[in-house]
Amino acid sequence: MSDDPRSRARRRRDTEYRLTHDVDVWVASASPDGAPYLVPLSFDWDGKALLLATPRDSPTGRNLVSTRLVRIGLGSTRDVAMIEGEVEVLEIDALPRDPGDRFAERTGFDPRAEATPYRWFRISPRRVQAWREVNELPDRELMRDGRWLV
Repeated sequence: MSDDPRSRARRRRDTEYRLTHDVDVWVASASPDGAPYLVPLSFDWDGKALLLATPRDSPTGRNLVSTRLVRIGLGSTRDVAMIEGEVEVLEIDALPRDPGDRFAERTGFDPRAEATPYRWFRISPRRVQAWREVNELPDRELMRDGRWLV
């Protein structure tokens, strides 16, 4: 352990900063029969939900449609936020133009322009945990049931 543990309030601020400034996350999903799948995807954060896009027929796309649940890793292994969320599925033309434009500008990728059919996936966080080292494992839960604890 190198540093004293951060307060939960500081971890929340750090997590919100990463959501606002990072561009990529690890997305973990599972098929209905429990086969895991992990993939990096770009995202946008509007202050309430993460917006992702992936091909309709990709394993991640099929899994998110089927289970409507996801686990997301934000940051590095020594400074991670784990986000468990509920998934809202949107057809590519169902999202209003402004959020789609914001996603494209932030990520440098516009799924609306792809020949491969994509879907949007809006992730509403239900549980958030954040820690750097073992000394931050206690009190790592920052959100439960979609409500910030700090």
